[in-house]
Amino acid sequence: MAALCLTTVPSLMAAPLKPIDLWPGSMPGDNAAKGEEKDTSKPNEGLVAGKPLIRLGNVSHPTLQVFRPPADKDTGTAVVVCPGGGYYILAMDLEGSEICEWLNSIGVTGVLVKYRVPRPDGQNAPIGPLMDAQRALGLTRAHAAEWGLNPQRIGVLGFSAGGHLAARLSNNFKERAYAALDDADKVSCRPDFTVLIYPAYLTDKDKGDALRPEMAVTSETSPTFLAIAQDDPVRVENVLHYSVALQAAKVPFEMHVYPTGGHGYGLRRTKEAVTSWPDRATDWLRSRGLLERK
Repeated sequence: MAALCLTTVPSLMAAPLKPIDLWPGSMPGDNAAKGEEKDTSKPNEGLVAGKPLIRLGNVSHPTLQVFRPPADKDTGTAVVVCPGGGYYILAMDLEGSEICEWLNSIGVTGVLVKYRVPRPDGQNAPIGPLMDAQRALGLTRAHAAEWGLNPQRIGVLGFSAGGHLAARLSNNFKERAYAALDDADKVSCRPDFTVLIYPAYLTDKDKGDALRPEMAVTSETSPTFLAIAQDDPVRVENVLHYSVALQAAKVPFEMHVYPTGGHGYGLRRTKEAVTSWPDRATDWLRSRGLLERK
């Protein structure tokens, strides 16, 4: 039944709004894109749950796109969604639009961020995507009244490299990584909650899995939900050590580690138990009062 509900979600949702440019005029930071923005997937390449996915490359024009839930289900909660792709491409449907449609099904507005890729050579924590994520969260909060959102119920959700970006945003919000451009940059870009699904790059394997410098967890880090499989090639240690830091800082969190499931499944259901994470995340959101009707 759960899988059937997921496959029928799109038909229940309103059409997403037209994408919005993240930056008015010139864009701060680096742009490493070379060539045309396009889907880089090859026929039958790396199917997930038997279906293809969009691997969007050469993104030099960051945008956000708002997916609204049905009015009779709208909770006023919103989630900024950061697809993964190693900071080289963006899995725009698997970890983007499909996620927004699921959020809509539980009464949450999805805000899909198309951030800059690929990363500049040699940058493990590229600054451009952080600028894009900070700007997207700020814009969402600045438009809360217009979009019918509760400005104190705006979170972030990320997968893989997008999970790194979501966690980075959750720990780097006091100062913008760029000079303020308008009023949207004067409101807080701190997520009210964070969901990390198979997040990558949170720790440094060569330094005993110490948290990377951009993951400076404090008591102000957002309450966090985490899910990953033990056999994930990005390494379960990312989640384990990050959770230890959350515990030390007394940040509320919920962690789910499954024995198998690998990486890069989005929310497409398979026989693997890890693909039930949307149910667990829904329970967590509900337990925090985030699914109560506005």
